[in-house]
Amino acid sequence: MGRLIAVVLFIAVLVPGVLLARAWALAAGRRAVASAAIEFTTPTPEGVATLQRQAQHGRRVRRLGLLLGLVAIGASIAVFAEASVFLWLPALIVGLLVGVVLAEATRPRPRWRLAEPARRPRRSEQISLWLLWAMRAVVVAAAAAAVVTWQQGDLRDAVGWTALAVPLATWLLAEVALLRALTRPLPADGADVPVDEALRTWTAHLVTAATSVLALLPLGTLLLVGGIDLGDRVTANVDLLPVALVAGGFAGLAAGLAVAGFLLTWLRPVRVSERALAG
Repeated sequence: MGRLIAVVLFIAVLVPGVLLARAWALAAGRRAVASAAIEFTTPTPEGVATLQRQAQHGRRVRRLGLLLGLVAIGASIAVFAEASVFLWLPALIVGLLVGVVLAEATRPRPRWRLAEPARRPRRSEQISLWLLWAMRAVVVAAAAAAVVTWQQGDLRDAVGWTALAVPLATWLLAEVALLRALTRPLPADGADVPVDEALRTWTAHLVTAATSVLALLPLGTLLLVGGIDLGDRVTANVDLLPVALVAGGFAGLAAGLAVAGFLLTWLRPVRVSERALAG
């Protein structure tokens, strides 16, 4: 009976990760709609220039994120010596994802004429609120797991500070990018409205996905390691906590990899195409 309960618990804990991956699969449809809307319009010269400037800015800052990842690799070698052989890939991924969020948080404002009186979109028009609050919940969970593991002495100080600071700092940058996308007034020219909506949609999904990955992967690793450590104990009764932690760890890692896969599809900048008009 105890084994059956453990199996049911394991499956139940995996469900949130599956639901999160499903929600991101549905979000791909929002991206397709935003992209198709641009194809059925002819943006103004200001709109085309804005898209080019935004794409250049994104590429430059993401290269800065790559450089940040290389610096993090060098820092890990200096701090952890031989143990850093296992850290170069996570350090590089962290640098790239931070570059993605930083690029969206520092995007230049479009130079087209704004609507008068100023009109602003709703948050639900840019991204599913479920994805947004799931990101925030995962960041809180990752920070809590890092603090608990750190206090138990299972993390070195350098690792503990990194596991705590990276998700929180990235989340703050993501909130800045989301706030900028929400408060920016809509353009006055109707031809630029689809371009503006696509830019907001791209920003909201990029920062939410990148922050979710940076929180899910550490959270999954900490839960998995904690569950394995607890599983080594010998108890007289059935202990379901290690099972729940291991299942949560697998769910976090799987969800993080799934969201990273969707993130790659959003990295392509918004482009102007008149294929729909030509057909």
